[in-house]
Amino acid sequence: MIVGLTGGIGSGKTAVSDLFQDLGITIVDADLASRVVVEKGREELNKIAEHFGEDILTSDGELDRAKLREVIFNSEEEKLWLESLLHPAIASQIQKELDSSRSPYTILVSPLLLETNQKNYCSTVLVVDVPVETQIERTSKRDNVSEEQIKSIIASQIDRDSRLEQADEVILNDGSIESLESKVQELHKKFLSL
Repeated sequence: MIVGLTGGIGSGKTAVSDLFQDLGITIVDADLASRVVVEKGREELNKIAEHFGEDILTSDGELDRAKLREVIFNSEEEKLWLESLLHPAIASQIQKELDSSRSPYTILVSPLLLETNQKNYCSTVLVVDVPVETQIERTSKRDNVSEEQIKSIIASQIDRDSRLEQADEVILNDGSIESLESKVQELHKKFLSL
């Protein structure tokens, strides 16, 4: 069984996935998979450098993410080109990691689970939910970014009501870490019994 874990920025997806991992559950992280496919030596990184020029790389040959973000932020065409290159590679990486999982069930963590076809991997969707005010407060503390930037990220993600409509399970993460731990333990027992 594959459980898709998602939630808006600052909702606590990482805290929840860490708790599941502590219980011996394999975590496959879509964000990490997206980094793996552009590591030095990978074909995708070579194609990015060919397409955008060598200055899209750092001095040690790694992807300069800030430069790439700037390029695709300013050009829908370039963004689409990059997505058509990376999405199949990321999907393949995620599938490889899911296939190698040996825990009783696997958690696929993805901030864009419901906006992409990644939800098709999952038999259950678990949403970590918090009020928008909490998202803003947590993210500004964690990432040291402006409220406007956070609001624009929130606006670019699926809205809270739509996310909750698609959830099979919801963890409301507005309390203590102890409260979060007990919610995760409950769901763990439930998932084991399925």
